[in-house]
Amino acid sequence: MKVRNPKSVLRRMPLDLVEEETKHGVLNKSLGLWQLTAIGVGGIVGVGIFSLAGLVAHGDANNPGAGPAVLISFLIAGLASAAAALSYAEFAGMIPRSGSAYTYGFVALGEIIGWFIGWDLLLEYIAIVAVVAIGISGYAEAFFAGVGIELPATLTSTPDEGEGGIINLPAILFCLLVTFILSRGTKTFGRFELIAVSIKVLLILFIIGLGVFYIDTANFNPFMPSGFGPVLAGAATVFFAVFGYDAMSTAAEEATDGRKHMPKAILLSLVIAMVLYVGATLVLTGMQNYQDIDPTAGFASAFNSVGLPVIATIISVFAVISILTVMLTFLLGVTRVWFSMSRDGLLPGWFAHTDHSGTPQRVTWIAGIASALLAGVFPIRAVADLTNIGILSAFVVVCISVILFRYTRPDAPRTFRLPWMPFVPIFGVLSSLFLILQLHWETWVRFGVWLVIGLIIYFAYGRRHSVLNPDSPNYRHDLATRD
Repeated sequence: MKVRNPKSVLRRMPLDLVEEETKHGVLNKSLGLWQLTAIGVGGIVGVGIFSLAGLVAHGDANNPGAGPAVLISFLIAGLASAAAALSYAEFAGMIPRSGSAYTYGFVALGEIIGWFIGWDLLLEYIAIVAVVAIGISGYAEAFFAGVGIELPATLTSTPDEGEGGIINLPAILFCLLVTFILSRGTKTFGRFELIAVSIKVLLILFIIGLGVFYIDTANFNPFMPSGFGPVLAGAATVFFAVFGYDAMSTAAEEATDGRKHMPKAILLSLVIAMVLYVGATLVLTGMQNYQDIDPTAGFASAFNSVGLPVIATIISVFAVISILTVMLTFLLGVTRVWFSMSRDGLLPGWFAHTDHSGTPQRVTWIAGIASALLAGVFPIRAVADLTNIGILSAFVVVCISVILFRYTRPDAPRTFRLPWMPFVPIFGVLSSLFLILQLHWETWVRFGVWLVIGLIIYFAYGRRHSVLNPDSPNYRHDLATRD
């Protein structure tokens, strides 16, 4: 059936053409269920445990510490994320195409909605790679300090941190390292991710298993030292640590059986992550008083505080390795969203070029260098809050889309149907909006400026070059005549 209003900004990508592109796409299909799950766990678990848990528990100059109640922050964020995860699972089983929320919004709500989410995700995923690199740099410093090497503050912190820093060089180098790994191709990346995530899970289980013997229950009192406000604000910050499956879903087109494996991988990765988070936050705040936790290297400081500096050094080494998987997952996400937007004509097709192994090298290196520049000059909390408002906005769109698509396209084949429709996605919308309201006004301003820039680019280029626009040089007749 012909697309309604082909010149409208709300024209929708036909579902059957999405399926055809998925079958005959240029990306290499090499990811199985456990590799996809590893990518999801790799994206979720990492900086939340090794960096943000300590930061939210301890607090900073502008945010009182949540104390041991950081556990509640994680549970609130996890509950909100679960509703969105179920919505992602339904879409991923129905539309196993590169692009994730961008594609879902384009198919269900229209081109301009898909554009805004895609444009939003370009910034958010690059910022996530940057904030994780900043988190890793704290553990890198802890490792070098443990072996007697003190890195100069001028090269390990940013000017805003007030420590005399100029640039965060370790964070920049980590960004460039993961860019190189991802540029080697999906098959190589998938194998690396599976091995690194296995190491990560074993490390966290080791931390929990050893740390439980050093818990001092006095550290749990007071459990909520600054009231419930910092706990809610902390939930908005650690929300960064309970998504990752969304970035993993951008790899749906590279799965060997996306319809079957994507929903399972999304749900498995979130369940595994939340179990690890609950155990880890209890151990962290039980081992050391929340006021003494190092907000940049929480577990290293906790084991130092109980007289286990060797363990702290080991944790710092493996924390760096394990957090790399988070960076890899989200760098994968931004490159696949960028690739999809370029393939659809909303951004120049030059970016959609792939090499002989099906890897979009151009966007991979551009995104990697951009994240390195961001990591080198911004403090961790400012970047973390910026990422959260964008991802939460994407969750709102996906949850609304899954409701509308269930009723407008009930005939579409679905390998997974989320339960309790429409209550689960409505809860996802409301909880995401609630967490957005906990973020600082500066974050709203930065986000608003980025969306205005995106709006200008869409009307100046994207709308005119879209593959659905009959007047576009990229126009495809078959795309414009199907539904």
